[in-house]
Amino acid sequence: MQSCDCLIVGAGIAGASAAYELAAGASVIVLEREETPDYHTTGRSAAQFLESYGNDVIRAITRASRAFYDAPPEGFAEHALLSPRPSVYLAREDQLDDLAGFQKDAGADTAELTAAEVTELVPVVRPGYAAAGLIEENASDIDVHALQQGYLKGLRRRGGQVVTRAEVTAARRTGGAWQVETAQGVFVAPVLVNAAGAWADTLGRLAGAEPIGLQPKRRTAITFDAPEDVDCRAWPLVADIAERFYFKPESGRLLASPGDETPMEPCDVQPEELDIAVTVDRIERATTLKVRRIAHKWAGLRSFVADKSLVIGFDETAEGFFWLAGQGGYGIQTAPAAARCAAALATGAGLPDDVAKLGLTAEAIAPARLEQIRV
Repeated sequence: MQSCDCLIVGAGIAGASAAYELAAGASVIVLEREETPDYHTTGRSAAQFLESYGNDVIRAITRASRAFYDAPPEGFAEHALLSPRPSVYLAREDQLDDLAGFQKDAGADTAELTAAEVTELVPVVRPGYAAAGLIEENASDIDVHALQQGYLKGLRRRGGQVVTRAEVTAARRTGGAWQVETAQGVFVAPVLVNAAGAWADTLGRLAGAEPIGLQPKRRTAITFDAPEDVDCRAWPLVADIAERFYFKPESGRLLASPGDETPMEPCDVQPEELDIAVTVDRIERATTLKVRRIAHKWAGLRSFVADKSLVIGFDETAEGFFWLAGQGGYGIQTAPAAARCAAALATGAGLPDDVAKLGLTAEAIAPARLEQIRV
């Protein structure tokens, strides 16, 4: 039996980042069901840092994460976590109202593009497809592996540990602490942090907490070769304004997705051939690109609650049970600030000042808010 101050279930980006922050002032153990911490959604992300992405809550947490990405702690990573890659949003004639609404609500610096300017930036956009566009200049690629490893190495330097192949089989509150049974033994802590990703509601039920209504959704991606006579390395991320497709350069090839959000049960999700075919069709309709050979294909689960905001806070009915879930498609870009919020709230402090100044409140991310939505 091992004991600690905070026991975290899930070593993906949410659990790893929160563990790093908590370990600055507490003893922390992270339990991971798989052999590696980034096996599921974290390791399958095509992460982009987009301050325009998501609702008001997500955008605030994203903006609060920017300082960490721009200047991580000394020794955190060997190179920059962000690489500039602007994001271009395309709109057909029938999508111009959607484009205007997006720009109004974006909360980020965007500039309008004419159809000719879109073609100049992305010459493979099919002539006549885009009536207009927007560009988000300060968007970036995120080095997900470096971010994840930085958090895990930092956690270990602070005395924390990660236990893999430790699927939770039972969790009960006794004597003022959580007693958690796994294949690797029993772990005890007064605070149990649920960062189990798509399995967060499963863990919640196991612990006797009220489910938050988490819905995992499948997102498909492929990579394929760029045209031989085209250097695509400096292209922006290109997305349909309705997120029905996007593509971007990726390790010498192009990565593309149909932007699918198919409801699923928690699982080791795999891509469906129909979704791959839809990806190819949408890319070839919008561009002059030809997907002649798929180099790689995969799928990941993005888990949402009803309002598509993160869930960070203590459960009202299960003492010492702390939710860190519902990251949806925003978990990587929001990780630094979300982790600081989680560490603060889990130790009884208020939200960090810089996050609060952006308009975020603890109530907006608390699990209790979901009761009102369900009612």
